[in-house]
Amino acid sequence: MEITRRSRMGLRAQHGLFAVLLVALVTLIAYLAGDYRWEWDITRSGRNTLSPATLEVINRLDGPLAVTAYAVTRDAGGNNPQKIVAERLHPYLRAKRDATLTLVDPREEPRKAAAAGLRTPNEMIVEYRQRSEHLALEEFNEQNFANLLMRLARGADSRVMWLDGHGERKLNGIANHDLGDFGRLLQKKGFRVASLNLAVAQDVPRDAAVLVIATPQADLLEAEVGKIRRHLDAGGNLLWLIDQEPLRGLEPVAEMLGLVLTPGTVVDFVLKPRSGPPVFAVGTAANYGRHPVTQGFSVNTVFPHARQIAIQEREEWRVAPLVEVAQRGWIELDKLEPEVSFDKARDIPGPVTIAQAFERSVGDRSQRVVVVGTGHFLSNTYLGNGGNLDLGLNMVNWLAGADTLVTVQPRAATDANLAIDQITLYLIAIAFLLVLPLVFIVTGTVIWWRRRRAT
Repeated sequence: MEITRRSRMGLRAQHGLFAVLLVALVTLIAYLAGDYRWEWDITRSGRNTLSPATLEVINRLDGPLAVTAYAVTRDAGGNNPQKIVAERLHPYLRAKRDATLTLVDPREEPRKAAAAGLRTPNEMIVEYRQRSEHLALEEFNEQNFANLLMRLARGADSRVMWLDGHGERKLNGIANHDLGDFGRLLQKKGFRVASLNLAVAQDVPRDAAVLVIATPQADLLEAEVGKIRRHLDAGGNLLWLIDQEPLRGLEPVAEMLGLVLTPGTVVDFVLKPRSGPPVFAVGTAANYGRHPVTQGFSVNTVFPHARQIAIQEREEWRVAPLVEVAQRGWIELDKLEPEVSFDKARDIPGPVTIAQAFERSVGDRSQRVVVVGTGHFLSNTYLGNGGNLDLGLNMVNWLAGADTLVTVQPRAATDANLAIDQITLYLIAIAFLLVLPLVFIVTGTVIWWRRRRAT
């Protein structure tokens, strides 16, 4: 093709028009980017997107949230910690419009950093309704930050007290049968945990959000039982863990709730141990009740040595079953043997309800009670099995009137690592270091040769 003066003018006009359109397009994109924002999370697990549970916690905060991050602008490795913090907090600031972020370099403003009472060199302070929480930047992740927001949202009315003085399972105990791990996790979620000895205390404190009774080993005094009854009469909330043991004087409390405590142990063959009888009842998503405690809960739970929690209908209580187990099992009334079998004449066939939720109105408040037919499932030994921890937290949240503060699980970054074998690495290296450069060289040579021949 012969290039004439006219064709050159046409090419220049085309190039000029292209440049004008390109500038116009860039200007339009810049204008739209200033008023609109689109983001796509293309990670397989969506780890850059906040979970619905975290968003629910954020939406519960009905006031402004102020975050002050103390971090240097440049660390020893050449990184910018302030920029990293801002990027990590961006999803939270986008979800909560009245949240603010202030970045402070402690080296440039040492007095301000000292007045803040920092515990670590790089730390953030989150303030909400004149309450504040500290979080080290190296500990920042969605779960820890959501827990921090939960603690701020709860405020001071979040006291969980466990009955003590009769050999009960303790929320600060370290023995296998104790509930110490569960108690420490409650504290991380913003609850204040304390023991209560009713032989000394005048009554259950009015600011106790939840009273926990976990398998007393000695009989309660009549006066102590009376104090528990007054707590319930006044609308107090209760979490009662009942094992295969006598009630130790708590029969009047069971009568108040209309409990029918069937003797015997639940036998469930869903989870059969290698040795011994199958006394580990398993709760599954299909067998959880329709209740705020179990709403959206789909993780299996394990209830060792469980007993049935049946009820007599009472007009004042609204009762909902929480967990039903042993669909193909039964309640064994005889002594448990390794090769246990169903006795039609004595044993009670499943399914078996082992947890019930009670609710009623007392004055202007809603009273809530949860009764579970085993204390083992929250013990230090079994807390980590399945969803035991999450179910226990949901129970306490509901009892404390904070059932919207659901548990937040850490995300599994399934696409964080890419496993490539040695042969694939060799092929990739050959493709990028040899084949691709050769393609460019050959293509460039061919184009150059054709243009030379054309001229």
